[in-house]
Amino acid sequence: MSGLKLFRTMKSGVTEVAPRLAEVEADVQGLVEAHMEALLDVRFLASEYGTGPAHGGRIDSLGLDENGSPVILEYKRGVDAGVINQGLFYLSWLMDHRAEFEHLVRDRLGATAASQVLWSGPRLICIAGDFTRYDVHAVRENRRSIDLVRYRFFGNDLLGLETVASVSGGTQTPRRARRQEVARVAAAVPGASMVAMATAVDEALLGLGDGVNRVERKQYRAYQRLRNFACVCPPQRTKLLVYLKVDPKHVDLIPGFTRDVSGLGHHGTGDLEVQLRTARDVERAQDLFRASYAAA
Repeated sequence: MSGLKLFRTMKSGVTEVAPRLAEVEADVQGLVEAHMEALLDVRFLASEYGTGPAHGGRIDSLGLDENGSPVILEYKRGVDAGVINQGLFYLSWLMDHRAEFEHLVRDRLGATAASQVLWSGPRLICIAGDFTRYDVHAVRENRRSIDLVRYRFFGNDLLGLETVASVSGGTQTPRRARRQEVARVAAAVPGASMVAMATAVDEALLGLGDGVNRVERKQYRAYQRLRNFACVCPPQRTKLLVYLKVDPKHVDLIPGFTRDVSGLGHHGTGDLEVQLRTARDVERAQDLFRASYAAA
């Protein structure tokens, strides 16, 4: 991966583990499909999915992400200028065949998952040996949700994935407009200080990096790089709940502020619950926000 060097440490010194590309594209595809949920938080649906005689194509992989968004995955062994256009071609097909996709989800994951497919945010994930600056520019100019992911194998048993670019197809409300809306709501809604706090959290999470996408669901708002790193539930009268992808075992839990919810049902994803009641709580949570973002 670009700029990354990996070393094996031993008592006698260190030895660099040289990065390498796959021998064939199918090696990358097979590994990702076998471990898609662990690697990408995407549930695997189908491999080499045919798009019919009229369209005449085969989608490398189909999946459903943790927010219910349909995902198309395309793989290339090295650098291939056509991978993005190919993926967009299939994404257009997918949007015209929603019922077919939902039927596939029902067969693989059940009726509940099929009824909750989020069609407002279909995604394309391109996994390749590398991308050019023209690829990155093209993605940023596009109005679809696209992730460019660079892979490398290290030695015989290590796989590295690096997000090169990530853009959201959703429209982003300018910060000034969001603040004006918060002021309007605060003047009219009892307990609206929680709404203002939700906006402060929104700005803090979006400000963690360029590649943060926001996904709206009825039960929560997800903040995503390649995968979710934070989920924010609608404000309650006295608190705002945020769920983070941080291992609670590595956090000094504070009653009334942080809680281990692994194994407990809740909206969104993440095993660490953060309870925000004051502006000071938002400040205290910043390190946890950054840790979750770094792990996504």
